[in-house]
Amino acid sequence: MTQIATLPRPSLRSLPLLLALCAAALSAGLLLNALLAQVSGERGIAPVAASSDIEVSGIDVDVSSSTTREARETAWRQAQRSAWEQLNGPDLPDSRLDGLVSAIVIEKERVAPGRYIATLGVIFDRTRAAGLLGGDGEALARASAPMLVVPVTYSAGSATVFEMRNPWQRAWAEFQPGRSPVNYVRPTGSGGDSLLLTSGQVQRRSRTWWRNILDQFGAADVIVPIARLDYRWPGGPIDGTFTARYGPDNRFLEKFEMSANTPAELPNMLGKAVTRFDTIFRKALAKGKLRPDPTLNLGSGESDPAIARLIQIGSAIRDRELAVLEGASEVPVVTATEAPTVLRQHSVQFATPDAQAFDATLGQVRGTPGVRGAAISSTAIGGTSVMQVTYAGSLDQLAAALRGRGFTVVQGSSALAISR
Repeated sequence: MTQIATLPRPSLRSLPLLLALCAAALSAGLLLNALLAQVSGERGIAPVAASSDIEVSGIDVDVSSSTTREARETAWRQAQRSAWEQLNGPDLPDSRLDGLVSAIVIEKERVAPGRYIATLGVIFDRTRAAGLLGGDGEALARASAPMLVVPVTYSAGSATVFEMRNPWQRAWAEFQPGRSPVNYVRPTGSGGDSLLLTSGQVQRRSRTWWRNILDQFGAADVIVPIARLDYRWPGGPIDGTFTARYGPDNRFLEKFEMSANTPAELPNMLGKAVTRFDTIFRKALAKGKLRPDPTLNLGSGESDPAIARLIQIGSAIRDRELAVLEGASEVPVVTATEAPTVLRQHSVQFATPDAQAFDATLGQVRGTPGVRGAAISSTAIGGTSVMQVTYAGSLDQLAAALRGRGFTVVQGSSALAISR
């Protein structure tokens, strides 16, 4: 006789536990799907390879001749001369210009019998043309630090950066800097870029957050070209308001307006807007505005010695005032020559349930007497983050100083764990 094994029926006491486990599994699955949805899909537009060639775009030509071929050749030569004039190059014959041009870019073209109408771009070879345009020395001398580009689009009441492919991101991806002294760092927008670089990040002021993001992209500071696109009606004209901002404080540089008659003309308008932004950023660089914000590097262990000394003196004055209030018999005296002889680096773990707790803990640790710097080595919002603290003393002394700041300190053999 065949025996059939049966599983024991769950009791009523275990039913709530089973329901809780099922709910947790369902929530975890929904959370995983939500995270995957935020980073998957066709989001990124890889920027074109940066070339050192010199490009002049947006040249309109309209030539009539006996044949279409002759009209095209004449129009291309006119475009070469016009582009060379825009670069303030010396007078050269057409035969010499032909040797400097490496490519003709057809942006828009209409051909009729005996007539050629087009918008062209001309690319000059840098190696052959630079000597006639002043060489590369001046451009290299004025080259900026790497600047992270965060292109923000406002349209239909929503703000977009890399959450989905959009014409403004494409315009920056297709931009060819050429001779620009601005060192643009253009993210692809794929993967985790859509989570890190958002319109909300532009509004942040936390140097810690910005430093972590800039380090991931190898940039020293950030520039924010903003495009606000207003459609008058579906299929009708598009009004664009463009604003140039820069730095972790989102500082204003300049603002301008452009318009496109139809959606088909929108890419051309945005391409011209990118070129206009490049001009704005060039001027800002020449005026000394487009420099990396020095506060982005404070607390990294490489801060300005003068600032570190001021912090040290301020901490000593505060300790002296506290000693007076507490009635201490010996009051420390602040002297300009007093300085720690040995600096040690200690690992400190701290709970970071949210961004506010992250910033608050980091700021309080940096303000602890004797601390010379605190650099983040691991960030985990909702978990435990780790910082490397440069301190003028031993691990025991650092633990005592942090307890004095109100932290609960758990001391290990070579690290500390602090909490509130």
